[in-house]
Amino acid sequence: MHGVTSLQSATGFGELLRVRRERVGLTQQVLADHATLSVRAIRDMESGRVQRPRQETVRLLADALRLEGHHRSSFEAAARRQALLEEPRDEPTAPPVARGAIVGRELEVEVLTDALAVHGDRLVTVAGLGGVGKTRLVLEVARRLHLAPGWSVRWIDCGRQSVAGLARTIGERPTLLVLDGADAGVDTALLDELFHRCPGLRVLITARVPQPLPGGQVIPLAPLPTPGPELDHDPVALAEVGAVRLLLSHLRRLRPGLRLEPDEAPAVASICRQLDGLPGALELVAGWSTVLSPRQLVARLTDGPFHLAPPPAGFGGRADVGAALGAALDRLTLGQRDLLERLAATPGDWSGEDAVALSGRPPQECLAAVHELLASGLIRSVPARDGVRFTVLNLCRRLCGSGVYAELAAAG
Repeated sequence: MHGVTSLQSATGFGELLRVRRERVGLTQQVLADHATLSVRAIRDMESGRVQRPRQETVRLLADALRLEGHHRSSFEAAARRQALLEEPRDEPTAPPVARGAIVGRELEVEVLTDALAVHGDRLVTVAGLGGVGKTRLVLEVARRLHLAPGWSVRWIDCGRQSVAGLARTIGERPTLLVLDGADAGVDTALLDELFHRCPGLRVLITARVPQPLPGGQVIPLAPLPTPGPELDHDPVALAEVGAVRLLLSHLRRLRPGLRLEPDEAPAVASICRQLDGLPGALELVAGWSTVLSPRQLVARLTDGPFHLAPPPAGFGGRADVGAALGAALDRLTLGQRDLLERLAATPGDWSGEDAVALSGRPPQECLAAVHELLASGLIRSVPARDGVRFTVLNLCRRLCGSGVYAELAAAG
């Protein structure tokens, strides 16, 4: 009877939420995880700091609490009654809907969401190769902020839309402005005006090459982690690696019920390594899995990964791996290109000091070039116990060490 009494005596939605959560034995963190909300959002609702929860947020909470029938309708009605106590306001706008679930980027999503919503970073650029998954990552961050109480999202496709006139519609409310595909740069004067007139504004930019912006933070987005050869014959451990997880998710859409069998595991691992864990490239190759086995795909990639055309059936195929790498190489200076070619010819990984010794250039000049190569996505950092180490992408090694680049450039 104590639980019933507690429910009946709850005076507001926040208190009702707390009682329901405690009744099923969930902590605020666990409820937040189940509802794909932040723990801060749960805390603010239960404390009464958020008195007008959004309808979508209430639905996610009801699902996470597994409320049905009368219990669910009462829970939703309590949220509506609470909303009537607040003066009406515009419903926060929603970001575009992603095509599928995000895989392998859980840590990046958490870090980027916290940077904007918790730590107060106002200007962040996510940079990386075409096909590395910048837009998909930012879509997930935008979705999470949209579900947080009070946040609005404005999504601008820089290839199609203008940023002008936004200050009037944003006002003072917490707002995430996404500038997707800002490869041609952004108007810094307009950004300054938006930040001045909209105190709750956060700006998140995606670009292949980051533009130096005052007060901005640049996050180079690397490809997904790839498996080492030691995992080739361990399907269970292999299936936990980010690139393999994503490839399997694509394969299972076309081959429902697919399991990673021991005899196919080495080929799946090899595909991920040859494609450097690039999400767009993994999606493209998965599109051929209805007519080619993993071993056959490995052979095709070994013969020429830059000539694998998009599948004709319309699944995947958006990323042109060779074009993305070729464009990134074209943007390098002669000095950066020379350093990259030297590093590509060096097997294994290397440190910044190794790069300086190999280049023969002044340390500051060489390390600046390494920084640019990392931001462009042509090299990636690798786990190391003795400091920061890097490696050139396998695809980039092949492009630099063959006539393919010249062939692609001539075709372009």
